[in-house]
Amino acid sequence: MNKRFALVLAAGALATAGCSHGPASDIGLVDVQRVVAHWPKFINYQNQLNADVAAIQQSRVAAGDKARQMADVQRRFQTNQAELTADVRAAATQVADSRHLRFVLTAESIGYGGVDITPDVEKVLKIVETSPAP
Repeated sequence: MNKRFALVLAAGALATAGCSHGPASDIGLVDVQRVVAHWPKFINYQNQLNADVAAIQQSRVAAGDKARQMADVQRRFQTNQAELTADVRAAATQVADSRHLRFVLTAESIGYGGVDITPDVEKVLKIVETSPAP
């Protein structure tokens, strides 16, 4: 019986060893929807693409010209998306490295757990949340 108690005590000590060091979790979470809602770079790209699509749709050019213009907008969308994704990934990597996290996932894909690093990612991206005007 004493061996069993010693084994349980040793297992408990191992389980709690290192709990005072490092984060409570080695998974960082980024709320991407929050990031893009306040990120001027994303908002500017989105507004420009939306304005370009509206202008193309309202223009009185031939259907073939409209199709070529829409294809150009689609290419710019893909380029912008790749750039924005790379920016968020770089910021998340920088935060994860500084906080000694092994993984970073989007908060939208996780039910619970992890450490929310969204505010730190926003700081790296220089996002300043502004309150809506009353």
